[in-house]
Amino acid sequence: MKKLIHLYRLINILSVDVAVGAVVGAMFFAKIFAVQLLPQGLTCLGLTVWIIYTADHLLDARNVTQTASSERHRFHQRYFRLLTIALIAAMGMDAGLLFFIRKMVFVEGLRLAAAIFVYLTIQKSLKFLKEVAGAILYTGGVLLIPWSMKAHTATNLQMMLVAQFVLTALINLLLFSWFDKKQDEQDRHSSFATVMGEQVTKSMLVSLFVMQSLLSVYLLFVANEKATLVLILMNVLLLLIFAQRSFFEINDRYRLLGDAVFLLPLIYLAI
Repeated sequence: MKKLIHLYRLINILSVDVAVGAVVGAMFFAKIFAVQLLPQGLTCLGLTVWIIYTADHLLDARNVTQTASSERHRFHQRYFRLLTIALIAAMGMDAGLLFFIRKMVFVEGLRLAAAIFVYLTIQKSLKFLKEVAGAILYTGGVLLIPWSMKAHTATNLQMMLVAQFVLTALINLLLFSWFDKKQDEQDRHSSFATVMGEQVTKSMLVSLFVMQSLLSVYLLFVANEKATLVLILMNVLLLLIFAQRSFFEINDRYRLLGDAVFLLPLIYLAI
């Protein structure tokens, strides 16, 4: 068991689970929008998400002059050169796959890539908006293929599910900001928690959980939308992390579970 936990911790530090979670999310919305996905498109999505997260962590690690406070950034400092080579290789593979994806996905992908480039360029200036931008861009990546290939205009219920997913991603990132506040301050990284303070971050999380609850009640009991059950489960686990901070801050347990919740849409895909 310890070996499995250690292996998953390494997978998490490398952001591999985040990339897989994005692919699972794309498959989740593809089923909702009744869209057929191709393996090259999903592979391209997974690689792109991994590239973005790894580039972000490498930039953060490089900007820290001393030994980083977080295990993730220390890892990226220690293996900076090796991870940079892996990043360049992944970018090459990703670029090669672009020749095999559908034209509509390629066009929409260029727009998203431009937005991501701007984000990586100005992220240090975003301050407390970094998590909001991250949640929107992550959702944009997840929705890229299903949204660009859907045959009909999205229904109100489908848009509510998208909104629920955006809120879930935002809660996830704000939770991480809340837990990482001291480490980010030591390493001089800006986040919602370092700029707005711990109490404001906590209040924001409570507000977002309330919004999720109201949206979930409507989708489940009024609209009878079964897909929302997966998103409800994801938010219940995030709420557990929020409520049991002292337990989940040990050995970064919050990050392991917080990233793993985006694998839960596999349940909906299996039905």
